[in-house]
Amino acid sequence: MKEGLKVRRLLAVATALSPAFLPALAQAASQDEEVTALRREIREMQRQMRDEIRVLQARIARDEGRATPVTAGHAAVGAPHVVHAHRWAGGPLPAIGEPQGPAATRRPRTDAETRLVTPEGPIPSWAEIRAASARDETVQVGGMRIGFPAGRPTISSQDGAYSFSIGLTAQGDLGGFIGAGPKRGEANGNFNKFTQNARRLRIYFSWRYKDWVANVTPEFGSSSVDGSVSLFEANMNYTGLHHTTLTVGYFQPRMEEESAERASSFEFLERPTIVDLVRNLAGGVARFSVGGEHYENRWQAAAYFTGQKFGDRNKDTTITDSQTGAVARIVGRPYVSKDIDVHVGAGATSAFKVNQNANGRNYTFSDNMEVPLGETSLLTSGALTNVSQIWAAGPQLAFRWRNFLLKGEYYHVGVERGHNAGATPLPSLNFDGWYVAANYTLLGRGRAYNVKSGAFTTPGVEHDFDPARGEWGALELSGRWSVTDLSDVANQGGTGVNGDQQTVWAGGLNWYPNQHFKFMLDFDHFIVTRSKGVSGGVDLLGRTGNAVAGRVQATF
Repeated sequence: MKEGLKVRRLLAVATALSPAFLPALAQAASQDEEVTALRREIREMQRQMRDEIRVLQARIARDEGRATPVTAGHAAVGAPHVVHAHRWAGGPLPAIGEPQGPAATRRPRTDAETRLVTPEGPIPSWAEIRAASARDETVQVGGMRIGFPAGRPTISSQDGAYSFSIGLTAQGDLGGFIGAGPKRGEANGNFNKFTQNARRLRIYFSWRYKDWVANVTPEFGSSSVDGSVSLFEANMNYTGLHHTTLTVGYFQPRMEEESAERASSFEFLERPTIVDLVRNLAGGVARFSVGGEHYENRWQAAAYFTGQKFGDRNKDTTITDSQTGAVARIVGRPYVSKDIDVHVGAGATSAFKVNQNANGRNYTFSDNMEVPLGETSLLTSGALTNVSQIWAAGPQLAFRWRNFLLKGEYYHVGVERGHNAGATPLPSLNFDGWYVAANYTLLGRGRAYNVKSGAFTTPGVEHDFDPARGEWGALELSGRWSVTDLSDVANQGGTGVNGDQQTVWAGGLNWYPNQHFKFMLDFDHFIVTRSKGVSGGVDLLGRTGNAVAGRVQATF
């Protein structure tokens, strides 16, 4: 009876109040969609914040080596770690991103992270770019990602299909010659006691759409005297095939181990003389090229069909038939271990025909004393006339044991002469040259093998230069002996003009405070035999001398 009375009272109260509450309930129902949408926005904001937290945690883990790894499976459901702020009580402000306290440690860099940044390295495929982008520090702005992978400013689309990047190589040289004066009866020549030269000033512009890459790199430096602007490269590339890059355009095809190292990674300021001569037969900077290269873990191969150099017909407007040629290289690593690397290979190049101008098809071999300060070039073959073909080939060997690296290359050069009807036959010529270089890394990780380029790269900087922590970067000591002989037959360069021979003994010290900067100091002693082919009577009796030169370098 009591229970029934309670039920009737409740029904009466509900009936009386329903006219007042039903409109409110209807209004609440109409707002459900807005509330749901708002909750979705809040959840999306929370997801984005969790993503940002994971990025920050990954950056801290990389820079300091002391953050707890965050897995994708738990980050979305785990509660965020909250650090409460405290009022600053004076004293030095903490440095953001730096370890704090005596127990703080820094994560050692991986071997790849310790190496000097090389802007001219092999072009990565789109798959490699996507994998690297997942680890790089990037900021998302609208539909774009902005970051600095390897220190290079890069803008890309959200999916990474489109990207644009800018790189830099800046090399400034200074130094001079000692004891390089003439003998009695000779002219002085240009051997400045102290001067400077902007050796390489290259700004790399790179556009990418997935596996298609276009590169344009102006050159503001010079191998002799700065002050002019030229082109280093302008080419298009495809990287979609496994470990393969196909290239067309103005490019630098490489057939020697020394050039494969790239200019920013050299042990000395310049390549050995014989390498410089043979690479420019059908290769060299800004050479029109069509070809490609492929690498595996134990070998690398490259081949290019080549044409003229950028600017050839501008320098000589009488050229009526341009050069064609080819460059090829194959190298391997027959033995590899933690402490040992063995490099064996061969390179070949040929100018099937050299440029023909108003004077015919002529060619002159000439080079400096491996010091790029605008000095008079003493090495020469003399002007070789009626040249039908020039070729060069030779082996390359290298051996690394821990921090010690020994390497060398030998090249034989053949010059074939034309046989015009009624003219006196001209003899074929044979030149050769070689170098042997030794290198030891005093501080940091020793030079290591790069399978993509088939060559050795720079020492590794495990920690940036920081005297307060006892970190000094990387330091290496090098020595080199190079010989180039351009003398074969009498009067090869004309009546009374013979070729000569150049020997250079070089020592060098290189310091790397971090992965972007490099300081070099070289000492060269050169010995050149006599030749009337050097203009101005500078080398009538032979010449010896010394050079001291340094370089400051930045690469991004």
